[in-house]
Amino acid sequence: MFFLAEHRRHPQFWEGVRDQTSVSLGIAAWGLMTGVAMVKSGLSVTEALLMTLIVYAGSAQLAAIPMIAAGAPLWVILAAALCVNLRFVVFSAHLRPYLMHLPRWQRLISGYVTADLSYVFFSRRFSQPGRTPAQLAEQQAYLMGNCGVNYVAWMVASVVGIVLANTIPTEWGLGFAGILALLGVLSSLASSPLRMVSAGVAGAAAVVAWALPLKLNILVAIASAVAICLVLEKMAPPGDSTRGARHV
Repeated sequence: MFFLAEHRRHPQFWEGVRDQTSVSLGIAAWGLMTGVAMVKSGLSVTEALLMTLIVYAGSAQLAAIPMIAAGAPLWVILAAALCVNLRFVVFSAHLRPYLMHLPRWQRLISGYVTADLSYVFFSRRFSQPGRTPAQLAEQQAYLMGNCGVNYVAWMVASVVGIVLANTIPTEWGLGFAGILALLGVLSSLASSPLRMVSAGVAGAAAVVAWALPLKLNILVAIASAVAICLVLEKMAPPGDSTRGARHV
């Protein structure tokens, strides 16, 4: 596993495990739906397994799947996945002071396994980077415990979904269940006025551009949401609560 023995010996590792366990069923449900969706979209079991193990990004996978099924050009698929995952640039910038003391290989692994809810739990628990080696070790142990549960829950459920996809009847409506799961995640993240506006704009743009080929309405929705956020941030006066990357 990506965490070290020294992490497991630290009490904060098990704090991270407990915190992430509280949402692990939701993560597993999302992973299961994604695994089923990949196979149902036309990917072989091997291709779906490789995508899960290499990409490890549910929102990017779900954005790419309909485009792959529609035969979209590679650049369109990559652009959509990149746009969906741009939030991790903000996550990385925020986590940099917490992780820069680590060797590069540990920073790369930490970046790979850190997911949305792992970042949320970590940033809530540690508002400032550690100033001493003991504090830094405590923070890293918590992050790895949290990420470990997230990774296992996602991978196990996604692999189960991939393996069993062809045995699950389409009539069960798993696709719609996946949409409902994503709506639940979206609602929980809409925690500021700017996020609510961006979600509304993205949804409206996706509906308006529905007729575009190759599922390009997804790109239109992402671009519209990013553009409106940039405009609103520039218009907001200094000190306004809608400004700042932490609200995007």
